[in-house]
This record gives sequence, C-alpha cells and structure tokens, in this order.
Amino acid sequence: MDESFIKSIFKPRKISSRKGDNGIALVVGGNRFYHGAPILATLAALRTGTDLVYTAVPKSNLLPTKSFSPDFIVLPLADEKLTTGASNKLINAIPKIPHSATIGMGLSVRPEALKNLIEKLLDKGTKLVLDASSLIPEILPTIQDTHTIITPHGGEFIRIFQEQLSNNINEQASKVKSLAKNYGINIVLKGYNNIISDGSDTVVIKRSTPAMTVGGIGDILAGLIAGNLTKNNQMESSILGVFINGKACFNAFKKFGLHILASDVIKELPLVMKEYDIIDHEE
Repeated sequence: MDESFIKSIFKPRKISSRKGDNGIALVVGGNRFYHGAPILATLAALRTGTDLVYTAVPKSNLLPTKSFSPDFIVLPLADEKLTTGASNKLINAIPKIPHSATIGMGLSVRPEALKNLIEKLLDKGTKLVLDASSLIPEILPTIQDTHTIITPHGGEFIRIFQEQLSNNINEQASKVKSLAKNYGINIVLKGYNNIISDGSDTVVIKRSTPAMTVGGIGDILAGLIAGNLTKNNQMESSILGVFINGKACFNAFKKFGLHILASDVIKELPLVMKEYDIIDHEE
C-alpha cells in the first residue's frame, strides 16, 4: 500500500474541536467465554482517536470489562445473548447516537435480534462494521445497499454467502468485488491476502507477519475500522484498519517474534498512528 495514499486519507483534527467531534463509536460483543474480544475492539477504536466508545456486553462480562480500564463506558446487555429485548433496551440506553458501530466479536446472537439491532442503528444513521458471529446469511437482506462493512475470514465468508472460495488470489478478488457490488456492501476478506472491496474498487494488502494468527487480531481490526469509520468513508476506513493492524503487528513481531499477543499489538497502535497526525489550526 502506497504510503502517500495512506497519509492522504488520515483526517486532520481541528484545533478547536470538542468532545464528540472526532467520533462516537459503539462496540457490541462478548459472552461468558470471550470477555476479551470486545475489550480489544474497544481499545482499538479508542486508539484511532475516537472521542467516545460505548461498549455493550452481557451482564456476565460487565465486571471484567468495567474493571479493565477507566477509559471504558460500559453498557450492560439485558440478556446473556443478543435477544430482541436486549437490543431494544440497548438502543434506548446509548447516551449519544454513535457514528459507527461494530457488532459480533465473541457475541452470542439470535438472528432476529441481530437484524433488529442492525435496522435500528441504520435508521439512526450509524455506519456498521459486522464481524464474527454477526456474519450470518439471515442479515444479508437487512444490509443490502447500506454500504455496511463485513469482515469475514474464509470460513465466515463461506457461511454468510453460502459460496466456496477459490485458492487463486485473482479469483478470490473477483468474487469479493462481485458480491460487494451485488449486495451494496463493503467486504474485508481477511487472510494471507486481505481483500478489500466496495464493489467498484478492490485493494489487496498482504499480511505483514505469520504472527498475526494469534487470537484477538480480528477483534482489533474490527475496532480499528469502526473507529476510523466515525471520520472516514467505508473504503478508507477498511484500508486504514487493515494497514494499521498489519503495521502494529509487524512492530510487535520485531520485538517478540512469533510470540506476540493481541495486547502487544494494542500497545503499538498509537505509535503507528501518531506518525500520521495532522492538526488543522484554522479555528
């Protein structure tokens, strides 16, 4: 990925900006086995410079999530999985309408409840990043022509589209572009070659290190994309997320070799992104 292009899509921050001007995001995820997934996504979203990130987790995750960081604003889901009742209560509990939301990491979902939450957020103008358990075929009619971003790995891609993937990179890229165009969405197919397409343009970014197979890297990516989506369009946010994630993972790899943790990558994020910081001094 060309460095000058990356620099061109990082948005300047106005010197006179106030809290909320630089983005409000929502993270919905977690269950009693996967409490770390929404935490990683939240940390990543915050590190993009997003002013406010609300983290919605089941009640069993509430204490570990709240106690993890004083930077978190944690909202309890009413049930242990995403039910229609829980999604309705969450919508009413969100302090401010988020500019973006990422849903799915570590989350147990009921399809009708997921569709309900997606519809309500889209109705409020919230841009979406769907990951992990939210990538089910039942949601495709709901997100049709909404420019929603989905972030599947190969297995999740097959699950949501009910189509097989070729091993050939050119054929993969062609299929991703075709499906993105047909559904009016953005696709980030994760893998050795990360394929990003909005149905018009397609970008391929190679994985920076095999150390990225460690658990939690996809959660970080979803958070990065959601954070950037509060300020950028869908294609820009997807490219930035994949680029930043890869660079942070490579920096962690240089320190720890093939023994990196997702938490090591989180620490590298601000060091990667600060090189692109721009302040707009016009008041």
